[in-house]
Amino acid sequence: WDKMPLSELVDYIVNNHLAYLKEELDPLEEFVTKIYNVHGERDPHLVKLHQLYNEFKLLIETHMINEESNVFPLIKKYEVSPNESLKQNILEATSKMENEHETCVNLLKQMREVTSDYEPPLNACGSYRVTYARLKDLESDTLNHIHLENNILFNRL
Repeated sequence: WDKMPLSELVDYIVNNHLAYLKEELDPLEEFVTKIYNVHGERDPHLVKLHQLYNEFKLLIETHMINEESNVFPLIKKYEVSPNESLKQNILEATSKMENEHETCVNLLKQMREVTSDYEPPLNACGSYRVTYARLKDLESDTLNHIHLENNILFNRL
């Protein structure tokens, strides 16, 4: 990662992590809503999970739009033609992104807590189990995505 050109690292993030999120967020929302509607009365923690997931989804979707339309093009431009003014714009944008990353991590942490580490109840139906497994995968991929940006891409700038 440390030697990869910035534009290739940006493309990797877009083609792997952002593509995964774009594919997964809406279907996973349907699962979260389904288990909330079916089991929410019996399992009140699903109310909180539903709220947290939707808050996460809204934040990460807005975040991805900003990455793809603003920040990543600036990084690619800077790689080709570095200048101090452009670098300052990028650093300001990445500072905002790091704050959003922190909020995303906090929401994921809360989802993990409310689901007891994504451990479905013993009597959980298939949809419940699938939802928790997909939430766990979402967390893993998002944390990898954030690590690549905060600790590698942004540091290299």
